[in-house]
Order: sequence, then C-alpha cells, then structure tokens
Amino acid sequence: MSGPLDSDRLTGTLSALGVRPGDVLLVHASLRALGPVSGGAEAVLAALRRAVGRDGTLVVPSFTPENSDTSPHYRARVRGLDAEAREAVRASMAPFDPATTPAPSVGALAETVRTAAGAERSGHPQTSFAAIGPRAGQLLAGHRPDCHLGEDSPLARLYEADARILLLGTGYDTCTAFHLGEYRRPDPPIRTYRCVVTLRGVRQWWAYEDVALDDGDFAALGAAFEETADPGDVRTAPLGSAPCRLLRLRAAVDFATGWLTEHRRPGD
Repeated sequence: MSGPLDSDRLTGTLSALGVRPGDVLLVHASLRALGPVSGGAEAVLAALRRAVGRDGTLVVPSFTPENSDTSPHYRARVRGLDAEAREAVRASMAPFDPATTPAPSVGALAETVRTAAGAERSGHPQTSFAAIGPRAGQLLAGHRPDCHLGEDSPLARLYEADARILLLGTGYDTCTAFHLGEYRRPDPPIRTYRCVVTLRGVRQWWAYEDVALDDGDFAALGAAFEETADPGDVRTAPLGSAPCRLLRLRAAVDFATGWLTEHRRPGD
C-alpha cells in the first residue's frame, strides 16, 4: 500500500509484530526512517497506545546531554572554540528540571511522550526516562542521580517487569538496554561525569562517578544477539520504509552481559 502511513496501519503492523495489550514497551524510534506518517509523532504515539491498550505502559529515553560538559554533544559543540568561548557555552547551559527540560537529541516521538498529558519522568539529570501508562510511576521511581543506566535506574525495573524493546526504524546502536549489560559485567570501568543541576535553589555544576558508558560496539552486539536469539526473543517486520524489531529486554540484557564480558578487555 502506497502513501503515508496512518495511525490505524501503524497499530495493525505493531500488533502483527507481536505488541500486545498490557505490554511494558521501551521504544526507540526514528520517524525520519519510517517515512511520511499522517499526523506525525502524535499519530505514532496514538498507534502505540492502542497497541498496548489501557493496561500497557510506554517508556522512552528522555536523555539530556545538552547540560553536560563531559558529553560527546558538548565536545562537538565547542570543537574549535577558544577557552573564553567554551566558558560562555558552559555559562549558558540551563540546569536540569525534570518537568521542563527538553530532550531534543532523542527524537520527536520521545519528546511527544515526555510532554503528553499524564506522562511521568525519572529524575536523573543526564539519562532520564519518560513514561505513560499505569506502571509509569513504578518503573521510573528511584532513579539515583549517580546511576545512569544500572541497577538503580528504570532499565533494571524494566528488566524486572519483563518489558520488551521496540526498535521502530532504529538499529541496535540505539538499544539503550544493552547499557545495563555494561553494569553487570565484572569490574566495569568508571569515569567522572559532570552536568548542571539546581541544588537548594542554586544553579551549579555537579560531578559524580559512574560506569563508563560506550555504545560503540552495540551494532555488532545486536547482530550477534539476533543471530543466536531464541524463537520469540527477536521479531522483525517492515514498517513504512524501515525495518522494525521487537525484543525481549531480559534476553537482550542477559546476552549483552555475556557478550560484553567476552569481547571487551578488563578496563575497557
């Protein structure tokens, strides 16, 4: 069928892929990869909500590298600038506010979820998640500010909930759940992160130690996972002009933990 996708066609494809009412679904989406969608991100969100039903919960990353001076986003922004200009950029960075800070780097669908009526957001100043649905509060609670994507983050709660991952026009390089495997490998390397926050009403820089996150090999990790996955752990279907995948989050994280332990040297 030619022409732009619409919300009904999206819902039908998602259901055929295996999305079911009551699912907890972590969604990564590239609307550009999908091609034209009548109604844009709002229509995609409506299709997802119909697919998981009133008892299902949608979760998206709402990350904010824009308020950190230790992020690749910052390094790209200040490349070529002198010290005075870099300091001006740092001075212009707004502190994280879970209620208002936008997350432009994670795409239109994630921003549409974050700003939807009834949506909730976790409190990490760099790697927050937004969610909508009856389990949103439970899944986002207790996101420790010094734990990006480990045991005290929504990823661990999604693992406990036997959630599934929907890669909607994106590849395995965007599969955030693989990061939980980084925390679960033996002796993961640690680094310092820094970002702008508000503490006791005052804007200030805050530094903390956490696992050194690296998604550089996630495409290879995902390909290996898909090649060896058990039936039902990975389902694929075309949607618009892009491939889509539905993954069992537990299976993906368990595989990632072993694969990263084997393929990364200690300290890497």
